[in-house]
Amino acid sequence: MIRANLLLHDLSCEMDVQPPPDEESEISESEIDDYSQKPYLKLQTGHYKVKVNGTLRCPFCSGKKKQDYKYKELIAHASGVSKGSVSRSAKQKANHLALAKYLETELAGDHAEGLPRPYLPLSNESEPKPGDVYVWPWMGIVMNPLKETDDDKEVLLDSWYWLKRLSRFKPVDVNVFWIEQDCVIAVVAEFNSDWSGFASATELEKEFEREGCSKKEWVEKRGESESKAYGWCARAEDYNSEGVIGEYLSKEGKLRTVSDISQEKAEDRNSVLEELSSMIDMTNEDLNKVQYSYNETAMLLKRVKDQKKNLEEAYAEETKKMHQMSMRSIQKILEDKERLSNELEAKMLRLKNWSKELEKKEALTELERQKLDEEKKKNDAMNISLKLASHEQEKADQNVLRLVEEHKRQKDEAMSKILELKTQLDTKQTLEMEIQELKGKLQVMKHLGDADDEAVKQTMKEMNDKLEDRKSDLEQLEQMNSDLMTKERQSNFEIQAARKTLIARLTGLLGAESDIGVKRMGELENLEPFLNACKKRYSADEAMVEGVTLCSTWQKNINDSTWQPFKREGTGDKAIEVVDEEDEKLKKLKGEWGEEVHNAVKTALEEMNEYNPSGRYSTPELWNFEAGRKATLKEVISFISNDMKPVKRKRT
Repeated sequence: MIRANLLLHDLSCEMDVQPPPDEESEISESEIDDYSQKPYLKLQTGHYKVKVNGTLRCPFCSGKKKQDYKYKELIAHASGVSKGSVSRSAKQKANHLALAKYLETELAGDHAEGLPRPYLPLSNESEPKPGDVYVWPWMGIVMNPLKETDDDKEVLLDSWYWLKRLSRFKPVDVNVFWIEQDCVIAVVAEFNSDWSGFASATELEKEFEREGCSKKEWVEKRGESESKAYGWCARAEDYNSEGVIGEYLSKEGKLRTVSDISQEKAEDRNSVLEELSSMIDMTNEDLNKVQYSYNETAMLLKRVKDQKKNLEEAYAEETKKMHQMSMRSIQKILEDKERLSNELEAKMLRLKNWSKELEKKEALTELERQKLDEEKKKNDAMNISLKLASHEQEKADQNVLRLVEEHKRQKDEAMSKILELKTQLDTKQTLEMEIQELKGKLQVMKHLGDADDEAVKQTMKEMNDKLEDRKSDLEQLEQMNSDLMTKERQSNFEIQAARKTLIARLTGLLGAESDIGVKRMGELENLEPFLNACKKRYSADEAMVEGVTLCSTWQKNINDSTWQPFKREGTGDKAIEVVDEEDEKLKKLKGEWGEEVHNAVKTALEEMNEYNPSGRYSTPELWNFEAGRKATLKEVISFISNDMKPVKRKRT
């Protein structure tokens, strides 16, 4: 738990407590020891408070999540920061170095937490003394003399017997020796080398003391024939003794005092703390690098998204402008054609009337006939001129058709360019990501590579060359995108202008009886649903009047901008506006006049909301009446080329 708390706090210090850039330049790394004297004096004088309300705190990391420390947690924190990574400021290292020194010199007696004490028996005789010399790893000795009449020698010489007998003391190993000259079985039990092993060894000694079989009794009664076991904890006297016991102890163990072992454990603990501090610093450096890389990638992704959004908005705006310009151009062409056609028809009609009047005057006098002949000649000359004008008009019509065909071709080219532009946009984004990836790899090579390693230098050179190639490809792709966008805007402008002109010129010439024509969106053009509904209530003559009146009334309702029978379905960008079936007027219309009338009004409302929701007046649109949808420019061109030519020949 302590280690986890230290790790979390040091991560917080590394990521959140970054000094301002100017603090880094105040002192250098070589001046840390000298500078640490200043905060150390402030700690001694109480300017910096370490103990606050009975708890220990770091005065240099105020405002952070972790505030309260135990003594060894705080000294580990101060030591870790003072030996921190290069990302820490020299001033911050000096402050924490002074804190570590203050804790070790001023507060060690009050708050230092010693090493955990081993479990020891309560008897004063078995309390470990700092100067006592023991055999380490901890060992216990059991001496069991045998009588000549004893027949269980083989059992007592078995180490498994002693492991089982001494199992409550948890020995890790048991060695049995036969001392023939004394007729004694000697057992050396080895315990764990930590404090729990020491507790087990002293517990064994205490057990034999309670039974009156300690080392003291063994020395006093040595040589007696009584067969029972004596035991004690191995010490320096046993280590230096002669015989198999002394040889084994000197070979397998060594003499150590309790204070020596305590000091070694403390050194091991400090070594572990330093190692953990170093690991935490390295982890903090890696976290900073990862955070920097993440922020850089996030900024790049945001920039790419913004560029894509700007391109889409610019494309939509240019498309709208091109559509408007194309419609104005086509409108002007069709208006000119209609004006010339009307003038030609008026002149032909006047010539026809003049010819009829001349025929009536044939019965006049010769003089009058001569005058009539002269007028006929003039009329014939004028007729020839009009025919020539008609021929020129036909040529103009053909030019209009060619212009429409040209707009169709340009539209197909624009669509292919749009697809190409989208592909190149994806390619551009891929190139940008590759460039950023190469930059990141170069940065990693610079941080991790050896400057004298020729292989690293060659790899970095190749990656730099590859990066320059990707940048060149990206610049060419951006130039190509710009050219394609310009051409696309020009083509769409001409196409939309042509469509608007066709709508204006074909208005009145074609109707619902032809496959292709102009439909006024949002207008109730079909009276049939209203007449059918009225025929069910009125006579034939009255049904006609009532049907027209009903249709006119609902057309006014549709054009009324204050009536908004619509609702939104979906969320976000996918939200669409549809006719609200629960609107009171529509529900009343459906219940009173039936499904057919209701559907006709609903369709007109949908068209009005799509083409002119703000103005609420009908808008002309090229329409494919056979398919019941908006006509494409290709369908209109095909209809004009194939279906309208026979009509023109009949008129001429």
